[in-house]
Amino acid sequence: MTETRVRPLDGAPGSSTLVNDDLAPTTKETATWRTWDIFCLWMTSAHSIASYGFAVGMLALGMTGWQTMLALFTGVLVLWLGSNLVGVAGQKVGVPFPVFARAAFGVFGANVPALLRAIVAVFWYGIQTYLASTALMVLLLRVSPGLASWTESSFLGLSALGWIAFLVLWTVQLAIINYGMEVVRKASDFAGPAVWLGMIALAIWILGKAEWSIDFDARAGAPLSGGATVAAFVGVAFLMVSFMAGPLVNYADFARFAPSKRAVLRGNAWGIPFNETAFVILSIVISLATLKVYGKVLSDPVELVADIDSDAAVIVAAVLFATATVGINVVLNFVSPSYDFSNAAPRYISFRTGGIITAVLSIMVMPWKLWQNQDFIIYFLGGVGALMGPVFGILIVDYYLTRRQRTAVADLYADTPEGRYWFSRGFNPKALTALALSGTVAVIVALAPDSREVTALSWPVGAALGALLMYAFELARPSVSRTESASRSATG
Repeated sequence: MTETRVRPLDGAPGSSTLVNDDLAPTTKETATWRTWDIFCLWMTSAHSIASYGFAVGMLALGMTGWQTMLALFTGVLVLWLGSNLVGVAGQKVGVPFPVFARAAFGVFGANVPALLRAIVAVFWYGIQTYLASTALMVLLLRVSPGLASWTESSFLGLSALGWIAFLVLWTVQLAIINYGMEVVRKASDFAGPAVWLGMIALAIWILGKAEWSIDFDARAGAPLSGGATVAAFVGVAFLMVSFMAGPLVNYADFARFAPSKRAVLRGNAWGIPFNETAFVILSIVISLATLKVYGKVLSDPVELVADIDSDAAVIVAAVLFATATVGINVVLNFVSPSYDFSNAAPRYISFRTGGIITAVLSIMVMPWKLWQNQDFIIYFLGGVGALMGPVFGILIVDYYLTRRQRTAVADLYADTPEGRYWFSRGFNPKALTALALSGTVAVIVALAPDSREVTALSWPVGAALGALLMYAFELARPSVSRTESASRSATG
């Protein structure tokens, strides 16, 4: 790999191995993500086949439609609070997530949470690309039924038509990331609003088949007792947060490009409590209508699209769903690992190179097989994903309580012992210990057998324990870098 051009920072060694143009702080010229862009970012994050499947899948827990909507709304409020905490910090410091994490974990230790986030993102990137390809296949088969013969044989578990659909979307996403974050912004601005057209059209069509009436007291699972309903309610609320735990942790990757704190807060307000609640309501309405029409809840909107009589409607809906999934994939599962891999070797891995690594790995993991293996998703991705709660708790306590929102930005790139975030050979033992202990507990909770109510608590338990341990370690033995930060010049 070729070495990327390094831009020295004021106060940081010009020869630092920890900086490249992509990881450097945001400038006024690159702060182009305004309120509308942040709003579209969250729209893009919420509007996908997987998000719809998650929302309607919660009905299977046995709650009624309105109970499920209220529980998901509660989770949305928690997500909103967390996004404000991370977003304000990210905008103020102006650096991507792995660089922001250096202040807490050490300039080298930050690679631990960053690569954990990258692992989860790579797998989900592949899975989302595969899910989008299924929508594209519906489109291709409706336009040209003769292509059905291309689905009869397979290579590595995927048909010839499946490979074509997957690689087309794989290439489109790689092209988007290759042009950098400004093109990601424009793609998000288009994908976020576009899917609303498809979802509203789908809702009108299925409501028409349901004779324009649905029962919000209907449920897909067996009725629950009072105590079980409360447990399921809490579980659904925190599963909503867990579903977005990864993007929440690396939200600084996007908030750093906002020109002001106000833009972040306004974008978050419109994009999360307003937009995500509306998407949840629409998803539940569609699922309750399918329950009435088909006698069961269809967790995949592509199944509904395939049942539409109009070829034109199928084509439009398939295009919109594929577009939406590509949008969410780039925003949630491509940007983060691109930065995370770049952070591991900044002088040799740029943001674009990190994107190529992500794309190649997403094929190697064969996501179509992973999607069929729910045990893998539950135990591996669920286990690693559970670590995002502790990372969130540690970062928030470190920034708001121990550093009091002070960050010596230049020292985030200092690769010598003189740097404020060098700690012990570039690693902060306290943060890493807090992550190991709270992460172990979070993973145990996440993988609790036959207990969805317990599993759902992995994020709050991990986040709270990580935060408490980090704060306790700092109280017991304050870092020299932190006590100095109150009296020394610091920015961010």
